[in-house]
Amino acid sequence: MSKQQQVDLSSLTVQNLTSVKQQLDEELTHLTESFQKLRTAQNRFRECINSVKTGIRPEMEGKTILIPLTASLYVPGTLCDVDNVIVDVGTGYYVEKSTADAQQFYRNKVEMLQANIGDLDKIVTQKTQNVRIVEEVLRQKIQSAQGANAPA
Repeated sequence: MSKQQQVDLSSLTVQNLTSVKQQLDEELTHLTESFQKLRTAQNRFRECINSVKTGIRPEMEGKTILIPLTASLYVPGTLCDVDNVIVDVGTGYYVEKSTADAQQFYRNKVEMLQANIGDLDKIVTQKTQNVRIVEEVLRQKIQSAQGANAPA
């Protein structure tokens, strides 16, 4: 893990402060995008729980249903086992699980993502605070430079 290095912002030039702010803004944008992707994944897992919970019923056995291959592509299929489902466990691997085990698998994924979202939220909050501090020091430097250049 990399160690954070503390820098006295008041010792940096306006150009250096601008570069630091730009870097922090880029990091914040990336972290915010990651946050959104984690939320999206979490919602997909919640949808999976709901699908297993409400879509697999004994009266559905032998009936034709639409099976999602992707978010926008569905194919018709016949539900032949209402006690077991095929679960995508990642990186192209699928495992047969009971409906109860599948729901628990997806609940665990939701909880894991919630923990990651919580950690990421703390990082985003800290980075946002860092951006505000850099902006304030930058504003002070610009004001003092303009004051020094103003005619007396």
